[in-house]
Amino acid sequence: MVEYGRIEGRGGTTRVTVTATSILALLAMTGQAQAQESGAPAPAPAAPAAAEAPAEAQSGGIEDIVVTARKRVETTQDVPVSVTALGAAQIERYDLSNLERVAATTPQFVIGRSPSGSGATLVLRGIGSNTTSIGLEQSVAVVVDSVYYGQGRIINEGFFDLGRIEILKGPQALFFGKNATAGVVSISTADPTDKPEYQARLGYEFRTKNLIGEAIASGPLTDTLSARLAIRASKMWGGYFDNEAVDQTYTSNDRTSTAVPGTPTVHASPAAANEVPGTRDLLARLTLKWEPIDDLTVTLKGSIGDVETNSPSSNSVIYRCLSGTYQFNPNQPCEKKFNVYQNRFPTAIADSIPYGKDGGDLGNDYRSWQITGTINYEMDDLTLTSVTNYNWNRNVFVFDADSGSSSVSAASVFATEWSEFHAFSTEFRALTTYDGPVNLMAGAYYQNTKRDYLAWTASGGLENSAAPDPSQRYLANSKDSQTKGETIAAFGQVIWQVVPEVEVAAGVRYTHETKDSYFVQPYSHPIRVAQGIFLPNVTINADQTFNNWSPEATITYKPTDDITLYGAYKTAYKSGGFSNSGILSPSASVEDFAFDPEKAEGFEGGVKTMLFDRQLRLNVGAYWYKYTNLQLDFFRSDIFAFSTINAGSATTKGIELEFQYAPRTVDGLDVHGSINYNKARYGNSPNSPCYQGATPAQGCTIVPGQGPRQNLDGLPTAMAPLWTGSLGVSYETALTDNFNFAVSVDGRYSDDYLTSAFGNEFTRQGSYVNLDASVRVRTADDQWELALIGKNLTNHFYATGGTDAPSTGSGTGTPGGRLADQIGFIAMPRTVQLQLTWKY
Repeated sequence: MVEYGRIEGRGGTTRVTVTATSILALLAMTGQAQAQESGAPAPAPAAPAAAEAPAEAQSGGIEDIVVTARKRVETTQDVPVSVTALGAAQIERYDLSNLERVAATTPQFVIGRSPSGSGATLVLRGIGSNTTSIGLEQSVAVVVDSVYYGQGRIINEGFFDLGRIEILKGPQALFFGKNATAGVVSISTADPTDKPEYQARLGYEFRTKNLIGEAIASGPLTDTLSARLAIRASKMWGGYFDNEAVDQTYTSNDRTSTAVPGTPTVHASPAAANEVPGTRDLLARLTLKWEPIDDLTVTLKGSIGDVETNSPSSNSVIYRCLSGTYQFNPNQPCEKKFNVYQNRFPTAIADSIPYGKDGGDLGNDYRSWQITGTINYEMDDLTLTSVTNYNWNRNVFVFDADSGSSSVSAASVFATEWSEFHAFSTEFRALTTYDGPVNLMAGAYYQNTKRDYLAWTASGGLENSAAPDPSQRYLANSKDSQTKGETIAAFGQVIWQVVPEVEVAAGVRYTHETKDSYFVQPYSHPIRVAQGIFLPNVTINADQTFNNWSPEATITYKPTDDITLYGAYKTAYKSGGFSNSGILSPSASVEDFAFDPEKAEGFEGGVKTMLFDRQLRLNVGAYWYKYTNLQLDFFRSDIFAFSTINAGSATTKGIELEFQYAPRTVDGLDVHGSINYNKARYGNSPNSPCYQGATPAQGCTIVPGQGPRQNLDGLPTAMAPLWTGSLGVSYETALTDNFNFAVSVDGRYSDDYLTSAFGNEFTRQGSYVNLDASVRVRTADDQWELALIGKNLTNHFYATGGTDAPSTGSGTGTPGGRLADQIGFIAMPRTVQLQLTWKY
């Protein structure tokens, strides 16, 4: 960790620390390294460990918060970017230990967890990637310790012992590369401390019966080497959702043709676990920091994660149906309650299908590990930074894919999946810090990835005792797909201090990318083949090459230290790809799997101010961006088919206001909030798929040779509320000479929005308010703390994504169309956690 000095302000001082790594660059630089005093702040390759000033520095007024949105140390008030920064204290205040909890407290940021496909959708300002294809990378990039993670399943990672989280809104291509068209969530884990520190934490969440333990040890090992070890483990004996399913039967029919009656067999399909997700996790991170000389810092971070649940679809609720009950079980109500309906696999299917569990249990097993090395070398007028990473994850799930307790075997779907992802990346950049008016930033980036995907589905009561392999006996279909990717990028920026008050910065990023993919269905049941739904044992290949230039220009005007005005022109690029989880039918081709890049272009500007002797922070921003070739994945529920498309264009425009008030006359009081207006609408998007059951009156018509189609022009994008806002207050005071008391209350408002990416009004989510609160009592020396933390105290039921229920709905494109039942990806209900922390 390198100390870059301090960001001074009349309200106090924030200490800035930064990590560094990459063994190859170290060998090249160590020979030249000389101890020397750096004369200017240097860029931070990873977020500083201390995002907020220590509590003892507080004396009223507002502290500066350090960010690295432009890969150099700046404060939120100085950086010409719309950024929400959550410091270590705020993260701890509400136990924001995963991205879903972060989104639940952040207006305009929405995360929907999905049981399959990409695993999640991340949305900022109404722009995001929907969930049903594992081949879709997110439009909101997640960056951890300066390393890009593009998969939606990153939400399975547990994030704890953090330094800061930055949420950067709008295109961020220049500094963060591809797949940052909607924004970036940049996460910085904590670094070793310069003196010994130890921490232990025990928490218990009452609704889920979740016991959580954390242990952290940090400090120097030698004069030049320090370390930090952090471990978190939890065991949930309950769950967020109750499983209300009843025992069912599944009748398989052993036949290879609809003309042959076959032999029916009745299988028991008992109700699955009573409470879901029943999570058990183990997370650990070791950080080593080496400072052999004053100007050279090498940091190595290695982490592992092992997360298991008893249901991958624990938040998938069939909550809205035309008849009020699920189409395939009249005894299952469609209602806005925290109830799911899931059944175990029949034993015969569980014993034969790959990755089936004993007894037919459902579950999800996510394992990962990653290692990141960063090197930061500061010369008088030049800082060199290198970041190298390797990460791996594997996800295996077993789930009741129809999300209902179906009493009709033809509608039952049981599925398993195995997927594995590898990524290696390295980045090198240089930043000059000359006293003259012009400075430069330049860098290069390389990434190599591989995704392997296997899936097996048993459905429709199909059985084939003559299948080539015993594992295929009850299958309707199986899939095998792979994508290998390689990315090479170069980027640079010129920073011109025209006059002391005015900075002009312009840069560009060039990206060259290749992706080589294949898809094959090794087995399809003969009846499904005869029906023209599946085409088995035919391999399609896609060799894709993409090239992109993403320029950016910003002008910043600071008439005083406490006022920043900025305007920016930005572009961004999200790579094209291949839908690994699609379905190949006789009428499909590689064009139904391969999709083109998504691009963004537009403008943003704002005013950031500190007023009344730094007691009031008031920021206002406005933006307009146009997205072309917006990537969407479509699920056709009647035949359980997937296709990925480029859905024309979309625009997002809006105004954001945020404030913070910390009066010096009331030490420890902080009032903060935001108001956000965002209008995200599709442009001309002809030949887009229709949602299931859409009629001509709803804009859906049947196009010869293409099927039901609509134009999305003028319709809202998914998860795009027109208005959002937040309001919160925190207060800390001394109870006695030995004890302090702190209380925080934060509310978040969301206007109504559609969860469907295809304009289905039936999916409209009403407006709601989330309320979080915490109460803390701690000793004056901070050694002991007892906290009570509540989230979603209003217990509001709301969907953050969704899809049509399989096999439901009919008549799409005709006047007699019937809407599909709706599965919502539901946010967590009310939780209350008691937490005891010891620090030394």
